[in-house]
Amino acid sequence: MASTATPYGLRAVNELGGLPYAGSTRTFLIDPAGYNVNIFNGSIVRVADTGYLQIVTTVGSTAGDIFPAGTVGVFVGCSFVNAQGQTMYSQYYPANTTGVVQALVIDDDRTVFQVQAAGTLAQAALGQNAILNAVQSTSTGSTTTGNSSTAISISTGTTATYGLKIIGFVQSPFSTVGDAYTDVLVKFNIGSHAYNTGTGI
Repeated sequence: MASTATPYGLRAVNELGGLPYAGSTRTFLIDPAGYNVNIFNGSIVRVADTGYLQIVTTVGSTAGDIFPAGTVGVFVGCSFVNAQGQTMYSQYYPANTTGVVQALVIDDDRTVFQVQAAGTLAQAALGQNAILNAVQSTSTGSTTTGNSSTAISISTGTTATYGLKIIGFVQSPFSTVGDAYTDVLVKFNIGSHAYNTGTGI
């Protein structure tokens, strides 16, 4: 049972319709001059108007705090060349890394993700829209594991501008509906992902 708060960001499970997630990603660049925020595996990311990848720093809620234009998916790692000329593969992007940094992002807007809620969600939450529990930042994750600690809020609703939609619950020996920290299945809501909105960056 999910009886403790152990958020892990967003993890790809499958595609809407049930096809298994096969590991598909797209490569994006992070500013070679150095971006000053850690990006952890499982973090929601966007392409900024500079053309470079950044972490999303809104919770995806109301008109002033929706996911920004250019939100393209979930970060799952990167590669870069260190000072010794070695290619490094990292679970997370260490803030202020310079040079060519290639980030891997799950950018399919039909991907279904597993994520933990910051409290209990009952069956009635199915089909409701959700937001992040807190703004993602340079500390929203672990530099030891490289994994995000992003979770969703238990304040769900029907507001169309909320960034995520709850489409299921994780049912396993370790997780079920109504757990103290419920694991749910979500997808990007219509209009919150760059590939299903006409808004440009």
